[in-house]
Amino acid sequence: MTKPDNPQLALLIAATGLPHAEIARRLVARAQAEGHRQVAPGVTRIRRWIEGERPRPPVPDLLAAVLSEALGQALTPGDLGLHGTGAELDSIQLPMLTEAAAQSLAGWTQLDLVKNRRDTVKLALGAPLIVAAERMLSGEPRALGQGRKGFDEETATALEEVTAFFAAADAAKGGGLYRPAIIAQLAEVARRIQDGVPASLRTRVFSATADLAALAGWVSHDSGRYPQAQRYWSYGIYAAGEAGQPDRGVEIITRMSHQMIYLGHPRDALGLLQVAAPKARLSAVKALVASQSGRVHAALGDEHLATRHLDQADGILAEGLGEAGEVPSWVAYFDAAEHAGAKAVSARDLAERGRPTGPASTHFETALALRGPGFERVRAMDAIGYAAALFDEGDPDRGAQAAHQALDDAARLDSALIAARINVLRQAVRPYRTTTADDIRTRVRDLTAIRPSTVAA
Repeated sequence: MTKPDNPQLALLIAATGLPHAEIARRLVARAQAEGHRQVAPGVTRIRRWIEGERPRPPVPDLLAAVLSEALGQALTPGDLGLHGTGAELDSIQLPMLTEAAAQSLAGWTQLDLVKNRRDTVKLALGAPLIVAAERMLSGEPRALGQGRKGFDEETATALEEVTAFFAAADAAKGGGLYRPAIIAQLAEVARRIQDGVPASLRTRVFSATADLAALAGWVSHDSGRYPQAQRYWSYGIYAAGEAGQPDRGVEIITRMSHQMIYLGHPRDALGLLQVAAPKARLSAVKALVASQSGRVHAALGDEHLATRHLDQADGILAEGLGEAGEVPSWVAYFDAAEHAGAKAVSARDLAERGRPTGPASTHFETALALRGPGFERVRAMDAIGYAAALFDEGDPDRGAQAAHQALDDAARLDSALIAARINVLRQAVRPYRTTTADDIRTRVRDLTAIRPSTVAA
């Protein structure tokens, strides 16, 4: 079967679960209700639209209305791939030309940096999100202006260095403090890309830009700005494609799937990973996708598939992710410690659904023992998770001891992700009416006063 020329429309129609004949029937009914009696497509016409044929107005608007109703989510003709090559600034999709994509990025950063515009951008969910991921991962590098106004050797090096600095700072301190500076840096990069990138620097510039955009997405997510995170991640995927690094785009998709789990949309998380998995080539990326897939299936309560994917990641890690220097820096964070953390939260989620696979505390202990220096935020998250697991497993004394140390560490960080773990700890302590449990509740309230970002996420 040939690949459709309009994959957005193909996936959205498939997502409805309706046959083409029923889509056509509903479209005709809608058209007649609105007075468009000349609109009477059949199954063959719908297939041609999927193959790339563009219907004339008012069909795009009518079809968007029909699919919106079937999917329970507002869609536009642009979401269906029926208008133009790009999208509005509040859409996750990007124009097909490099300079236009950079222009969209500049628009996003400008909106983001203006105060009180937090709700300007909407979170993409469901089929439109999965379609966008498929489209971005399938993109090909395109023609690019060769002017030297934007970048030279010195500015490319500076971009790489400042991106590495921000990444290290974020891992150590959390995203809240550095987010405005990272977004401003990304805005400057977008401006320079529009001025041109020499062919000799293309890979370096877009590789560093993918790193910076992925980081901008992560710190936005860590600051509770979830729609903005999606937009920066989408540009990161695009930039990775321009740099000829498809695995980098896959890694960014795993971040988007993490966000979907965090926000309570595990099926969207699974859809993203199913799009990304076939495109993973590097062992480290394959292991990351497998580990994250296990985490998603655990969130869905599927013990069998969770175990299968987590075991697959175990096997890849056991074989080795590559010789020293072979694992790219952007995925070097994924190691046995990171995987142990995924196994810990998977065990916790399955236990909550009455399908325990073993104590989560054991995996949290492993993660903490294996964590290297420079990952203070995730170490604090593991420590809080460990304390919560001990309470859940009926060991409140050890849980309280672990919680005090974990909250000491959390007080030095500014992170909405840590806030979520603290909420898990709060829930785990709730059944206990003891002096030690009361002490933990008091510590949590005090920490909330010190770090407002650690209020319930």
